[in-house]
Amino acid sequence: MAHRRAAQLFPTARQCVSRLWVPRLRNPPNATGQMGQTAGFLRPIDPSGRASRGLRTGTLSRAAKLLSLDELFAKRPLQERLKELQAEYAECLKADRAERTRVSLLAPLVQSIGELDTKQRQLAETETLLSDEDPALRELAELEHEGCQREIEHLRQKILDKLLPEEEADLSDLVLEVTAGVGGQEAMLFTHEVFDMYQGYAQHHGWSFDILEHMTSEIGGLRHASASVSGPQSYKRMKFEAGVHRVQRVPRTEKQGRMHTSTMTVAVLPQPTEISFTINSKDLRIETKRASGAGGQHVNTTDSAVRILHLPTGVVAECQQERSQIKNKEKAMKALRAKLYSRKLEEETSRRYNQRKVQIGTRGRSEKIRTYNFSKDRVTDHRLGTTAHDVRSFLLGEDLLDQMNSCLQEFSNQEALEELLGETQRDGL
Repeated sequence: MAHRRAAQLFPTARQCVSRLWVPRLRNPPNATGQMGQTAGFLRPIDPSGRASRGLRTGTLSRAAKLLSLDELFAKRPLQERLKELQAEYAECLKADRAERTRVSLLAPLVQSIGELDTKQRQLAETETLLSDEDPALRELAELEHEGCQREIEHLRQKILDKLLPEEEADLSDLVLEVTAGVGGQEAMLFTHEVFDMYQGYAQHHGWSFDILEHMTSEIGGLRHASASVSGPQSYKRMKFEAGVHRVQRVPRTEKQGRMHTSTMTVAVLPQPTEISFTINSKDLRIETKRASGAGGQHVNTTDSAVRILHLPTGVVAECQQERSQIKNKEKAMKALRAKLYSRKLEEETSRRYNQRKVQIGTRGRSEKIRTYNFSKDRVTDHRLGTTAHDVRSFLLGEDLLDQMNSCLQEFSNQEALEELLGETQRDGL
C-alpha cells in the first residue's frame, strides 16, 4: 500500500534530529555564520517530575544551529553540572531519610554518568592501540573503539533524557474535540475527514475511541465532534495535534473548479483520573433535555441528553450519544473534567512560560499548525518546516501521522532542555 511504502522512507524521530539534541540558541546566527552565546548550566532534576514520499525536514523557523552530542558534552558548564549532581548524590547518601526521595531521583542519572566516564576511559585506552604495529591488535582496537563510541553516544542521549522533567499530563488519557472553522460546508467535510483520521490513529495504536458528541452537517460533514481516547501514551502522542488545521483543495461543492482554503480546529484535553482531579458536586448544574438529530425512537421522546454547567467557571459539557441518561451523564462528566483540568494546566503553563515563545507551539486552538494541500499532494507542518507527501495516506491516521508526531515530540524535548539551560543561566546571574 502507498502509505506503507511512504512510511519506509519516513525517518525515525531520532533521525529527524540526526542525533542533534541541543535546542535552538536564543540568538540566531548572523550572515557570516557566527553563533550567539549559548546557555550555561543545567538544573538538577525537578523532584516534582514536572519530493519523494515521506518526511522532508526544511528550515526550522526561528531555529539556529543544533549542536551534536559531541559538541554539547564538550561544553565545560555541562560537565561541571554533571559533577555537581554526582556530588549532590554522594551527600544525599550520607543524609537522613529526608533525602531518600532525592536519592531515588538522582540514582539513575548518576549511574549513567558513571557508566559514561568508564566508557570514555576505555575509549582513550583503545585509541593508544590504534597506532600499534601489530595489524591484528590494531583491528581489535578498531572494533573496540567503534563499540565504545556507540555506547558513549547512547549513554549521552540517556543522560539528556533523564535531565528532562516528565510532564504529568503525558500519562493521561484524553478528550479530543474537533470543530469546523472558516469555509462553510467544505470546512465541515474536512472536519469529518480529520476526525476519522484520529479514529484510525487510535485504532492503529490499539486505543479505545469513545465518541461523546457528533454533530453532522446537511451533506455529511461535521460541525463539531468529541471523543474520549484511552490507551498507553495516548495523550503524549496526540497532544501536538491541537491547533488550526488548514485544507487547500477544490471542494466537491465547487462547480467551477476553483481552489478553496478552509480550516478546522482541534483541541486535545488531558483526561485526569477522579483521584487526581476532583469536582465539587455543589459547583455543578445538571440539566436534561430531549436528544436531537438522527438516532431512532428515543430522539425527541425521552430526556436522555445531559448538559452539565460548572458554575464557578462557566464551562459546559454536553452528551446525547447514548439512549441512557445515566451513560450520557457519565460521558458529559468525563468531558467536563478534561476541560477543567486542561484549563488548570494552561494557567500553570502560562505562568511558567509567559516570557517565552516556544518553537513547537502552544498547542492552542488558535494556532495554525498544519496545511493539507491536495493539489500538490502534501501535508506541511508549520512548526517544524516538514512536509509529508501523499495526503490520502496521511489521513489514514497510521504510519505517516505517527512519524510526524514523533518528530514533534523530539523537538519539544529540545525546547524543554533549552528551558532548563536558560533558567539555570538566569539563576546564576
